[in-house]
Formats: sequence, C-alpha cells, structure tokens
Amino acid sequence: MISPEIQRRMVSIRRDIHQHPELGWQESRTAEKVCQTLDELGITYLKNVGGTGVVAEIPGQRSRPFIALRADMDALPIIEETGLPFSSQVPGVMHACAHDGHTAMLLGAAMVLIKGEPPPLPVRLIFQPAEETALGAKRLISEGVLKDVAMIFGGHIDRHYPCGTIIVTKGAVNASSDRFSVEIAGQGGHAARPHEAVDAVVVGSLLVIALQTIVSREINPAHPSVVSIGRFDAGTAGNVIAGHALLQGSIRAQDPEVRSALHRSLRRISESVAQLHDAEIRVDIQQGPPPLINSDVMTTLARHAALQTVSKDRVGKLLTANMGGEDFSYYLDHVAGCYVRYGAQIPGREGYPAHSSRFDFDEGALSIGAAYLVNIAREAALTIRQ
Repeated sequence: MISPEIQRRMVSIRRDIHQHPELGWQESRTAEKVCQTLDELGITYLKNVGGTGVVAEIPGQRSRPFIALRADMDALPIIEETGLPFSSQVPGVMHACAHDGHTAMLLGAAMVLIKGEPPPLPVRLIFQPAEETALGAKRLISEGVLKDVAMIFGGHIDRHYPCGTIIVTKGAVNASSDRFSVEIAGQGGHAARPHEAVDAVVVGSLLVIALQTIVSREINPAHPSVVSIGRFDAGTAGNVIAGHALLQGSIRAQDPEVRSALHRSLRRISESVAQLHDAEIRVDIQQGPPPLINSDVMTTLARHAALQTVSKDRVGKLLTANMGGEDFSYYLDHVAGCYVRYGAQIPGREGYPAHSSRFDFDEGALSIGAAYLVNIAREAALTIRQ
C-alpha cells in the first residue's frame, strides 16, 4: 500500500520538519510545509485553524459524516544531542516526541487516500498544534474541527516496541495529566529565634512527605496513579526562617474516579498540615487532559485495521501502564475513536525515551503508520450506515 516513493517522501518531510522544529502555537513553518504538500496533492484545506492548525478534507463516496485522522506538529524546548545529519537547526528546540513523524505519516496517508477509489466516507485530516501544552486539541475542538465527524483516530510512535508493530489496547492507554501548586504562608523570622516564626520550610517539607502517602496508602494499587513534586522554593538566606514556600507538582491517573480522589486528598492533606503548624495555605489544581480510554468497540475496530496492515504476531498490547498525558483524549470526550502506538525501535542502537535530547526512531515506522491510517479510515467508514 505504501510505495517506496511515498516512503521516500515521508522521510524527506519528516527530516525537513525535524531540522526546523517549532514550539506549540509557533508551528508556522511546519504548517506551511503541510500546506505545500496538500497543494501538490490537490487536497483542499483550511490553515490558521486554532492559530497554526491545518485541517484538510478528502472527498468520499458519500458526503458525510467524516472519519477524522489527527497528527500533532509541535516540538519541545530541548537542546538536541542526537548527532543526526538532520538535527535541529533551531537552538534549544527539538522534535523529541516524534511529532515530526506523526505529521509525515498523516501526509503519507493522504497521498494514498487521494488516489484511486475514493474512501467510503470523506476523511478529515487534522494537523494539530500545541499538543505538548495540552491545549491544542481543546482549541481546535472549540473551532469546530469535529463538526460532522463520526469517529477519530490517531497514534504515537513508540520506541519501546519493535518497528513494524502496532500496539492496540482497550481501556486506558494514557493517564490524565494535572498540575498543582501549593503556596504556604507562614511567618518569617530570625534563625536564632524559631519560636517567633512559622517556618514555611518545615511545613513544606512535611507536606512533601505527607503527599507521598496518597498513592501508597489511599489508592488501590491496581489503579496506576502518580503524585510527584518537582519544585520546592523557599527562603532567601541561611540565617532567615522562610515565611513563604511554593510547591509545584503533577497528578496523574488512568481512572477518572481515582483522579478525583487524588485531588480531594491533595487538598485535605495540605490543609491539615497547614493547620497543624498554624500556617496559611492555598492549593491550586490546573486540570489537563483526562485519561485517554479506548472503548471495547473502537479497540476491536482498530485491531481489525491493524491486522490488515501487519501480520497477527505484529499486533500487540501495551506492556506496562503509560502514565504520560495525551490531549487526544479531549477528542474522545466528543466522538468515538481509538489511539494506538507504532513500534519504532532502532535495531542495534540504545533506545532513548521520548522527551530525551537523544531521542530518535526507526523511520520504517512511517509506512506502517500511514498504512494503518488509510486502513482505519476505510474500515471505520464501513461500520457506519447511511
């Protein structure tokens, strides 16, 4: 299905985008590259959707509803250290999460879908900005990209699995991703007279330890969840008791009820520790993407398309719970769909995780992903009756 010529074009597109990465909401050059390719294919599109997004449509044998396929375009604020001949030319910015590959895959799928017999239903191609900010999908949804869409599909390159495999898993495949901050207001004072102060460092330190008991003692171990504190700011000098402190961290869960329980526990424990030491506290939780959960029906459909793409022994399931967030979950709040992973290990080379300065993937995964997107677009359409 994916010819050597299309594979060559996808590799060229991926490498061009990789050399010129752009952060969320800044993907102007990437969007122009997408539009240039769509122009060459004769595919109509809208640009500047939600800022820098591109939405294209491929006609089908019927006029609606649409089957939507989504790729993300943004990069990360990372200094690249891969040594690749097509390394980033933008200081401090890198495609370290394979969004360059996702964009190339979707364009490769478009190259197949636009030729030959039209798909049963029209296909909407969504080139989304700002996935890494967890805001891109929400913005595009608010601008109507899901209008007349019956189903939506997407996927992510994953170096944990061999190239040529497609990972299709029902249930949770990504966790919710929420951020929180805790501001502690105590009473500053001289280090020699601690009885005159309310030490925000002590309160914050106790809180760091106490919050670690939420997952270990309040959540069922069968439900993966995380409470991590990544920032603790307090104090201005070694002989001054800090009057203020700031904690910031991340909350992740694969179950909506567990997510809510984590929020409640964070607030309860924070308020209790503050009261214990006569401090004031303010907890702010910023909700990000909800858990990404594939339904049984959509997983079955995606697995069928995967089996049309690769052999049975190359279709697998997630080996471990994935606690990373993915804003594709916002789409699934509105329409049916499924999210898969494309194996992309590089044989004989040490694998580096996503968001690493040395991250890379086997470009053979591009043809697998493009073929899967073509197959799922056609298969999904056949399940929808007029």
